[in-house]
Amino acid sequence: MKRLHGIQYLRAVAALGVVVFHAAERSGTHFAIGAAGVDVFFVISGFIMWVIASERSPSPAAFLRDRIERIAPLYWIATGVMVAGALAGLFPNLRLSAWYVLSSLAFLASRSPSTGDIWPVLVQGWTLNYEMFFYALFAAALFLPARRRLAALAGLFLALAAAGWLFAPETPILKTWTDPLLLEFLVGIAIGEAWLRGAVPSPASGIVLIAVALVGFAFVGVTYAGFTPFVLGPLAAALVLGVLAFERHAAVPRLPLAAYLGDSSYSTYLWHTMAISVVAKAGSLLSLPGPVVLIAAIVAGVAIGVAVHEILEKPIAAFLKNRRRRRSGAHSMA
Repeated sequence: MKRLHGIQYLRAVAALGVVVFHAAERSGTHFAIGAAGVDVFFVISGFIMWVIASERSPSPAAFLRDRIERIAPLYWIATGVMVAGALAGLFPNLRLSAWYVLSSLAFLASRSPSTGDIWPVLVQGWTLNYEMFFYALFAAALFLPARRRLAALAGLFLALAAAGWLFAPETPILKTWTDPLLLEFLVGIAIGEAWLRGAVPSPASGIVLIAVALVGFAFVGVTYAGFTPFVLGPLAAALVLGVLAFERHAAVPRLPLAAYLGDSSYSTYLWHTMAISVVAKAGSLLSLPGPVVLIAAIVAGVAIGVAVHEILEKPIAAFLKNRRRRRSGAHSMA
């Protein structure tokens, strides 16, 4: 897939929004709209998966393997750090059980023994439960002829959301698998189809879409009205489609720093809360002003993401890529 700089910038913005959201929480301020970075990530995920599958035609098994190799190792390491910290007494409020740890590692939603909330050991990993379920459904759709996949996925996601609305299951796994948040992946898929067909708006329309998205996010952030996927999902879609309007017409500037932050966005998303917690604790001990703690927490959250990207994410990706090449070479020789 051709590198889309605008999408990378959006990934950076979405990750930074989540970082600021959590940093604000721990410093006594509020930036609730930063949580909408998750909605942007989901729409982008649907878009990218649809375009990649259309361009590469992977087998279902190859698609799932690539997604697991991309998502799981770094998440498992971060979860392992949390488990080790809890066992060592570093996180006294984190209670563990065998099922809770195993379900977290397996991307299956379960309730925290600490709070009863539906989230894994690494709290922000709740989004990966949705992502992996989406990947599983997408892989199943790859068994179908290409012309039937969009309709099949649309029908499936709409049916799941309808089931969630009708039956309102409380079982964590079923609640997750019927959440209307899943529709944001479908919206991203629809944008991907429009991209492949060349049915992307003009840059002028892109400006309008981006403006509508930003104003909408600002309104939700100020009023706290509309914190639902039925509002945030369309706003995220407008933002992604608006950026793609410029991408299609080669009107996106090259911003190396923004692109790099987009590359490291997954590491930042997974690890930022650990750095923020350390900064918040230090700020409390030193009685630092809230704004100072906020800025330091944001910087620390981004910094740990960049460090993990370089120290863990890139080497793991290179190792897995080389292993696939060796296997491919061995099979061709056989």
